[in-house]
Amino acid sequence: METMTISQLSKAYGVTTRTLRYYEEIGLIESVKKEDYAYRTYDDATVRRLQQIILLRKLRIKLQDIARILQNNQAIIAIEVFEECLKDVNEEIKALDTIRYLYETLLLQLRESITELGMLGVVKNDVLLETIQSLPLMKTKLKEKVRMEHLNKVNETIQRLRDEEVRIIYLPSVTVASAHYIGENPEDQAQSILNQFIKEQKLNETNKGLRVFGFNNPSPKRLGEVYGYELCVTIPEEYDVPKPLEKKMLEGGMYAVYCIKMGDFEKWPLLWKWVEASQEYDYDRREPLGMDGALEEHLNAPLYYARSGEEQKFIQLDLMVPIRKAKK
Repeated sequence: METMTISQLSKAYGVTTRTLRYYEEIGLIESVKKEDYAYRTYDDATVRRLQQIILLRKLRIKLQDIARILQNNQAIIAIEVFEECLKDVNEEIKALDTIRYLYETLLLQLRESITELGMLGVVKNDVLLETIQSLPLMKTKLKEKVRMEHLNKVNETIQRLRDEEVRIIYLPSVTVASAHYIGENPEDQAQSILNQFIKEQKLNETNKGLRVFGFNNPSPKRLGEVYGYELCVTIPEEYDVPKPLEKKMLEGGMYAVYCIKMGDFEKWPLLWKWVEASQEYDYDRREPLGMDGALEEHLNAPLYYARSGEEQKFIQLDLMVPIRKAKK
């Protein structure tokens, strides 16, 4: 039986090693251990399963629903999930058909107004205005009906963040204790070091508002490449930090922020694209430079450290890209 390493699997299917480890953590895939070999490997069955997961994710199916489909051999489960997704898509189509009709009607009225008056007239169609006011707020955009081989291109085209999905925050400069690890599974390794420090120092009891930030350091240049992760917790300025941790300052500043569920790491490019397209803000590269100034805040850290065992999990991340006001 041939197996693939996590790096080989990452390169072959365009999925980050971090995402693969998360899929394994939540039970979507399994790795196998070889004697005298320290790294994760994956057999043919797992590779085929990953292919299914990738396809279902491109169809916008949630991870928990993918787990339901793959962990049950009953077709009825897949039917239930697909019917629910189809219902959502049909609702989007209906809403978008209404919006398309409104665009066509508005354009027609405005063009007639220009023709008759030589200037823009006021839209006075009460029915049209009532229809606009009654439109539901849509959370997602419609994916066109296309062949499967076009799903990648379609996803790139339509997956964009709306302005209301991105928060603009100001992070003050803060003192942090930083745990850094380069190698296999760097996020978990860094978190293990940091967790031990917080537990020994009882930091969650003395620092009720503690916050946890992380970033790649260094970032992988290619999929499957070994990389590092740095995880830091906010501490009082006068606090002493033991080795192997390091006491640092996070510069802070203004950030564009988008919240994701743990595991949705593929959403990172959407936030970068939003910043790039913004007319109000510019990207502002600053320290720490592991991810060109970008950060991940692990949300609800006090609750995480108040729990133990299987309940001790980070559920959400804030993705943070450093920005500044655009020059006029």
